[in-house]
Formats: sequence, structure tokens, C-alpha cells
Amino acid sequence: RPLRPGPFLRSTHDRMSIVLQDAGFQHILRVLNTNVDGRQKIMYALTSIKGCGRRFANLVCKKADIDMRKRAGELKPEEVDRIVAVIQNPRQFKIPDWFLNRQKDIRTGKTFQISSNNLEAQLRDDLVRLSKARVHRGVRHMWGIRVRGQHTKTTGRHGKTLGVSKKKGQ
Repeated sequence: RPLRPGPFLRSTHDRMSIVLQDAGFQHILRVLNTNVDGRQKIMYALTSIKGCGRRFANLVCKKADIDMRKRAGELKPEEVDRIVAVIQNPRQFKIPDWFLNRQKDIRTGKTFQISSNNLEAQLRDDLVRLSKARVHRGVRHMWGIRVRGQHTKTTGRHGKTLGVSKKKGQ
């Protein structure tokens, strides 16, 4: 008969279950130059890769035919290779263009998904291009102040002073 909640057992969910790990379990996986926690479920573990959010990770797992209930450390090397293949070539696996994070690239005009180190390099290149062209967005990035039209008179005062300052005689 099942245990009922009592003074020492608050609910049936408070009991711990014993999880036996097999010999093939990895606590840390190396995927796309990123350390991935093997104890997390595969969808949430993939979000530690830059450029791979929850929805994209969900779609990658579905396209690679990975069981979503698995932990990342339980994956076989073939499954990891399938995940890497889907992340690197999402258009070949019929992932729509609107789902990808680099649409109509400024130089090539192509649409693709950028992840891990490539994402940081691409972002840095974009900021350099904007600041060289002296675009308003690039200049504000250079100055280290808010870029997207936020107010700066009263908020974000941890750095340089902005906005209206009082005169010393008053």
C-alpha cells in the first residue's frame, strides 16, 4: 500500500529514488567546444551551448530522434554525433529559416545557425562594423551606454554619469 503523508513525510513526492548509473554515464560531455552537464535532461543540457536556446534544443532533439527523457550523460557517441550534425546543418534537417539565429547575413546574404565560439566572433565583428561606420548603435556600444532607446537619466548609473547633473552652486 502507498505511503500517506504524515508528520515526517510531507507528501509522496518527498521520497528520494535511487538512480543506478551504468558504466557508460558521463558527468561532463564535450559538445561543440562546450562542456555540457551530463546530469541534466538532454534538452536543458544543450542550452549551455551558446546559440542554442530551449526551443532550438527541443527541435534538435526531435530531428535527431533522441529520447527527451534521457539525461545528457546517458547518450551514446552516435547520438551525440547526430545532435552535432543537426546543430551545424539545421537546414538539411528541414528546420525552417525563421528558427535560425543568423538570417540574411550582411556579407553573404545567407541564413544559417551560429553556435559556440563562432557566435562570439560574429557578434564582435558586427559591433566593430557598426562602430567603424559610426552608426548610432555602434557609437553607443563603443561608449558602453544603453543602445535600444532606454532612458539613461535615472537608470543604469553604475558607470559613467549621464543625463542632467546639478550645478555645484545649488
